Amino acid sequence: MNVHTADNELTLRARNLRTVGLLAGLFVLPLALSFWLYYGLHWHPAGMTNHGELIEPPRPLPALPAPPRLTVPGSPASARSAASEAGAGDAPETLFRARWTLVYIGDGACDAHCRDALYFMRQTRLSLNNDMTRVRRVFLATGAAPDEGLLAREFAGLTVVRIQGPQLTQLLAQFPARDQAYSLYVVDPLGNLMMRYDARRSPKGLLEDLKKLLQLSHIG
Repeated sequence: MNVHTADNELTLRARNLRTVGLLAGLFVLPLALSFWLYYGLHWHPAGMTNHGELIEPPRPLPALPAPPRLTVPGSPASARSAASEAGAGDAPETLFRARWTLVYIGDGACDAHCRDALYFMRQTRLSLNNDMTRVRRVFLATGAAPDEGLLAREFAGLTVVRIQGPQLTQLLAQFPARDQAYSLYVVDPLGNLMMRYDARRSPKGLLEDLKKLLQLSHIG
């Protein structure tokens, strides 16, 4: 190989590397810019809308042992409902992991507002059809001890956690205090509290947000 041929090969190789680098930049730079705008500057495109209120930055929740989901003793239908809530591949002993979670916080006595919110949560999950097994429901009960028999009859498959002790009190502190009695919260499969929704609004909004999240998510 003469010097002239070697120089041509080096020139061609350098040109090819520049071309590859340019093509890579065309793909990588827009992605990096979008991440910087969205997460760095919290800029959202005008056409991108969500019905819930984003919690920014998302708040990581601790992974806690979860009690069994509620079932009505001797009721096959309720047992099947709770089994479908468990979902395939889920770790039933851990809260806020592996799947998307809808959370309601209220007094364990569960007044009319509480029952409306739990009904809203149940019907929204059922409306997801084939994707409903990707979503669990959790009631964080404060104050009075919850009537698990009543909740099981009306909301089979619900996970009820009574807020007692410092660990659970610290968990409760991660949720915004404003309008908790009328709020549903969305937690992602990695345990991040990321959205609040007003249960007094149309349930269609929460359903649309969940469908978008499940469509975009490759986990949970």
